[in-house]
Amino acid sequence: MADPNFKRSVILLTEHGNDGSVGYILNQVGSLLLKDVIQDLWAADNQIYFGGPVAADTIHFIHRCYDKLQSGEEIGDGIYWGGNFETLKILINTNAIDENEVKFFLGYSGWDDGQLNKEIEQNAWMVSDISHPDIIFGNDDEKLWRDVIVNLGPKYAHISNFPVDPSLN
Repeated sequence: MADPNFKRSVILLTEHGNDGSVGYILNQVGSLLLKDVIQDLWAADNQIYFGGPVAADTIHFIHRCYDKLQSGEEIGDGIYWGGNFETLKILINTNAIDENEVKFFLGYSGWDDGQLNKEIEQNAWMVSDISHPDIIFGNDDEKLWRDVIVNLGPKYAHISNFPVDPSLN
């Protein structure tokens, strides 16, 4: 992928259908904390990830704490997209949610109807079916990318050992 926004990116698709696709880059942590962006979350040390280049002035989240939040759309086994943000803020401010239960993103990755399928057909993306919450909510961004590549099988596993810049090899 020539676009630097997506270099070694692992994207969790949250929506894929006739109206297009939406996803979030799971392994590009930014320099901001949630408390830096939302003032009434004074104790929120949650890191904010770069979700993608679309609507980079918006905040989105995924979580694995439906039992506490009681909202969100299930997109995988125990993984939820969005939910009641006001309830989430209360839970964060009362320390009722651990940082590893929710992941925040600035912006998102988006594709028009058929665009993502066309890019996949052109081998611009490798598709994996890793949806385990411990992997998605982990904090080791480079390990996440490697785990996803290795999960694709022996045909791709060697790619996980490539340097970030192959010209330096």
